[in-house]
Amino acid sequence: MSQVVVLGAGISGHTAAAHLKRMLGKKHNVVVISPSEYYQWIPSNIWVGIGKMKEDQVRFKLDKVYKKWGIEFHQAKAVSIHPDGSSESEKPFIIAEYTDPKKRGEEISIEYDYLVNATGPKLNFIGTEGLTPGQNTQSVCTSSHAVEAWENLQKVFNKAKAGEKQKILIGTGHPTATCQGAAFEYALNVAFEARERKIEDNIEITWITNEYELGDFGMNGAFVKRNGYVIPIKEFAESVLFEYGIGWIKRAGVYKVEPGKVYYEQLNGSKNEKEFDFAMLIPSFTGAGIKAIGKNGEDIQDKLFLPNGFMRVDADYTPKEFEEYSVNDWPETYQNPYYENIFAPGIAFAPPHSISRPMKSINGTFIFPTAPRTGMPSGVTGKVTAQNIARIIKKGDKTLRHRASMGKMGAACIVSAGFGFFKGSAASMTVNPIVPDWEKYPDYGRNIRYTIGEMGLAGHWVKLTLHYMFIHKAKGYPLWWLLPE
Repeated sequence: MSQVVVLGAGISGHTAAAHLKRMLGKKHNVVVISPSEYYQWIPSNIWVGIGKMKEDQVRFKLDKVYKKWGIEFHQAKAVSIHPDGSSESEKPFIIAEYTDPKKRGEEISIEYDYLVNATGPKLNFIGTEGLTPGQNTQSVCTSSHAVEAWENLQKVFNKAKAGEKQKILIGTGHPTATCQGAAFEYALNVAFEARERKIEDNIEITWITNEYELGDFGMNGAFVKRNGYVIPIKEFAESVLFEYGIGWIKRAGVYKVEPGKVYYEQLNGSKNEKEFDFAMLIPSFTGAGIKAIGKNGEDIQDKLFLPNGFMRVDADYTPKEFEEYSVNDWPETYQNPYYENIFAPGIAFAPPHSISRPMKSINGTFIFPTAPRTGMPSGVTGKVTAQNIARIIKKGDKTLRHRASMGKMGAACIVSAGFGFFKGSAASMTVNPIVPDWEKYPDYGRNIRYTIGEMGLAGHWVKLTLHYMFIHKAKGYPLWWLLPE
């Protein structure tokens, strides 16, 4: 009997655990360790943040689902990985500390045959001075943050309704933050709500981003087909913001926030300030901060993690100039090169480099988006990891036949604006592949047949449908495994 331990129960971890148990059955154990008692469908936090969904519509408790599936669950935070065992035991194990209120602070040691590190990111709010969710700024990175954001946004709307001019700032809160798409979507939804309430004349919304050009989204932008024409996604993004009356500040690295004021540096070296009444800024991401410890207690951090805390996998981490970047640098199996029984899908793996061009201000500050791995890539890599581990356990075949490189994988992103079947719209974008392949597609870096951008109500219907579909899937309702990642 083999035991697979999954760290994290977000999109990649929950997906991996579900497929592992489905494929391995009762003959093998699947254990999930996650600091939260909830699974949450993060893409729908946007709607919580504008009051269109309740928090419990985007989350559910994990224990009941895992009990039904036969998965052992511990509400705890992984502290250390011991891949060589210890002087007392040859078996590899992890140490976790309970976050469950009934056992808070207690430690647990769990052995594993295979380990899936799907912890996702640590929301590095402290990486930007004063970037404090619920206080100086807001966040929609978690459902509870989104609830706070809505509570504070309502106050701004009420003041605007009373005739007071209000300034709203939305975007990235760190010079190298990622997840521009989530912030972009939130900006559109806030603008939509302002129009619905007929207070848009008293609301000034500004998009602030570390992107060199709008629409970069950490993917070095794209060329998209729209209405039969091929255009830079920059034009698409600018037209969408203009349509919703949103201004923008680009090439900006936020480095400090005070109540009602943000400080940012731009690539030209200038340092500026922007006042606001409400701000929702995405923080930078780092790894979860798990320690790697050898058999005799020695530090083996370099074998498992890069300095940013994300896990080392089958990527080419050789330092390169931007012009030397290749799709072949990107991982395919998410297996650690030193320990073949450890994998890291989703946001937990360390990218070999950015996708967008690294840019430095004349002051030496890096200001550019880091590579995104959220949503669809997280689900796909979680499933691929489960398939490979299940194959090894059941067939003894260590050939990793299931692969999912972001240099070959396509992705879809639907950025909603509004809510409901008859109100709202969405910017629907697909890219293929996520990481540009300039050798295969020398004209645009991607397959232009499948790299498309459109705006309309139909995309909004798809967004709503996907919400209910993925909640259905995550809860393990009938035929859940047939739904795509």
